[in-house]
Amino acid sequence: MSTKKHIAIILSIGIYLFFLGNQGIYITDPVESNYALTASEMVQSGDYISPQIYGMYWYDKPILFYWQLASAFTIFGINEFSARFWPAIMGLIGLLLTYAFTRHLYNAKIAFIASLILGTSFEYWLISKAVITDMSLFVFSNAVLVCFYLAYRSEKKQYYYGAYLFAGLATLTKGPIGFLLPAFIIVVFMLWQRNSTELKHMKCAVGTLILTFVGGSWYYIMYSIHGTIFLETFLGVHNFLRATVSEHPKDNVWYYYLVMFIIGFFPWVFTLPLVLKKMWTKRACQKIDETTGFLVIWILVVFVFYQIVATKYTTYTFPAFLPIAILVARFLTERKTLLKKMLLFNLVFYTLLTFFVAIPYCQKYSAKDAGVIVAASKKSDAIVGSYGEYHTSAVFYSGAKIYRIEKAQNIDKLIPKAMSWNSKNVMPFFPEEDLIKENHVLMLVSTDSLDRFKFDIKGKWVLVGQRNQELLFKKQ
Repeated sequence: MSTKKHIAIILSIGIYLFFLGNQGIYITDPVESNYALTASEMVQSGDYISPQIYGMYWYDKPILFYWQLASAFTIFGINEFSARFWPAIMGLIGLLLTYAFTRHLYNAKIAFIASLILGTSFEYWLISKAVITDMSLFVFSNAVLVCFYLAYRSEKKQYYYGAYLFAGLATLTKGPIGFLLPAFIIVVFMLWQRNSTELKHMKCAVGTLILTFVGGSWYYIMYSIHGTIFLETFLGVHNFLRATVSEHPKDNVWYYYLVMFIIGFFPWVFTLPLVLKKMWTKRACQKIDETTGFLVIWILVVFVFYQIVATKYTTYTFPAFLPIAILVARFLTERKTLLKKMLLFNLVFYTLLTFFVAIPYCQKYSAKDAGVIVAASKKSDAIVGSYGEYHTSAVFYSGAKIYRIEKAQNIDKLIPKAMSWNSKNVMPFFPEEDLIKENHVLMLVSTDSLDRFKFDIKGKWVLVGQRNQELLFKKQ
C-alpha cells in the first residue's frame, strides 16, 4: 500500500472519530467551560493578549490554546463544534506526525499501524474531542523530540531548528513544562549515548533565540502589562505549587499512572502480552539498539517525571503514547487478522461511545440547558446567583454575569490569594446576606444544595425551570 493510501486512510478514520457528534457534545464543567468561556470573552473583548474570564484577568494557562479556540469561534461561531474543532485538528496532526516519524525510523507498514494504534486508543480519542490543552501539547512537545532525533541520527542538522521552534510552541501551550520535559528526555538519552560531541551540532545559540522569541515573547508582554501578579499566579501557583503540593492528594499514589495507562491505552493494552513475549524472544540476547533506547527513554522519563510531581492528572503522561504506539506496532506487523478485527471493533466502539455515552454524559455534566433558561428569563437589572456548585458552563451558554453566592464571612477565605489554590476563584462573589436588599434575583441551585438553600436564603422563591442537576428560582 502506498504512502498516499496510508495517509488517506489515517485521515479518513481520524476525521470520522474525532469530529463525529462534536456539535452535540455540550461543554462540561469544570475544565472545558473555563477554556471555552475565556476564549469567547477574548473574541468579544478583542483583547487577544491577556486572557480573561468573568471579565477578570486569568493567568491559568498560556495563550496559544486560547488563540486556537478564539480562531474557531471567529470562523464557525461560538458553539460546541467550534470549541472542539482544534483538539480534533491537532489529533489529526498528531497521527500524521507519528506516521512520518515512524516511517523515517522503520518503514511505511509499521508507520501505518502505529498511527492507527495511537488514533484508536481510548485516551487519544477522548482528548481529541475534549476542550483542553493536552492534544496541542502532545503535538508540540512530541514534535520537539521527533525533530531532535531526526537531526541526531542524520546529517540534516537543520531539524534542530524545528525542535527549538516546537519547544517554543509547547511553552506557549502549557508553560515551562513544554520545553523542560523534552529537554530532560534529550539529556537522559545523550547521557546514555555518551555522545557529548553532538552538542556542537545542536544549533544551541540560534536555537535558544528561536525558543526565547517564540516561547517567551508573550510572557514578556504579559509581565510588562500585569507585573508580578502574573508571575506569582502563573509560575507560582499553576507551575511551582502544582509541582510541589498535590492539588488532589487522594490521587497521589504510586500506581496512579499505571491505572491511567491501562484505561487510556484501551483496547490495545490487551495486545501487550503478545508484544512483550515477542520482544523478549527477539531481544533477550541482543543489545538494545539506539532507536529502541530512545523510545524507551522517552516513555520512562515521562512516567517517572510525572510520578515525582506532586499533583496527578489523568492526561499528564499522555505524550508517552506516541513512542508506546511505535513500539507496539513493531511487534504486531504480522498479526494482520488481529489488527483488522481491532480496527473494526474500534470504529464500532467509538461510534457507540460517542452517541450513547459521550453525548448523554456531557448533557448531564453541563449547565447548558440551565444557561439557556437563564438567558431567556433574565431581565436587564436582575442579579443572577449560583448557590451550591458553581457552573462556568452556565455563564458560557447564558452570556450572563452569574455570582457565586456565599456567606459574607466566607468570601474573604475564598477569593484569590498568592500561592493558593484559591487563585482559581476569579468568578464574581455576592454575599447571601445582601440578597434581601435586591428585588430582581434569579438563583441557580444545584439539586444537592436545595435543602440548604431553602434554609439559608430567606424570601419567597418561585421555581422557573429545572434542567438536569440545576433548578432556577426567581425571587418574588
